[in-house]
Amino acid sequence: MREPIKHCKNCGIAVVYRLPDDGDTKQRAVCPSCTTIHYENPLNVVGTVAYWNDKVLLCKRNIEPRWGKWTLPAGFMELGETTAQGAARETVEEAGAVFEMEGLFTLINVARVGQVHMFYRAKLLSDQFDPGVETLEARLYAEHEIPWDDLAFKTVRETLERYFADRKTGRYLIHDLDIH
Repeated sequence: MREPIKHCKNCGIAVVYRLPDDGDTKQRAVCPSCTTIHYENPLNVVGTVAYWNDKVLLCKRNIEPRWGKWTLPAGFMELGETTAQGAARETVEEAGAVFEMEGLFTLINVARVGQVHMFYRAKLLSDQFDPGVETLEARLYAEHEIPWDDLAFKTVRETLERYFADRKTGRYLIHDLDIH
């Protein structure tokens, strides 16, 4: 879980957690000086399942958490971008991939850490990559080659399992799930 809010973003005074005076039913970080209510909302993680024929693109992490583990190209969405734009940006930043974005593939709620993960399918236009500083290596894997025991996150495993299952049927669905 993320650190709780400690100080007002408007005036810098230490906040208190209480029910706001506006009828809200949940305790919030409230500034006792300027009365600003600070809401804590989930972070969006966006990325792609980028594919080349029967293979998918994985990136070996050069950052914590999970340094040295494999993941799909993904990261935190930035203000001012759509989920698809964020997924595309992360794929370029982490893998240096050239691709065409396709539709939303998985939406995964990870409530215990306050995150929502969204992965889009992306058709690679080249099998050449130019990984950024957050990636040790970008590589294509067929299903039987995936380093399943060295995947960085459960959301990546869940997404890959559904991708390969849908690939076998030739029909890609949108998968909505919760990870507890």
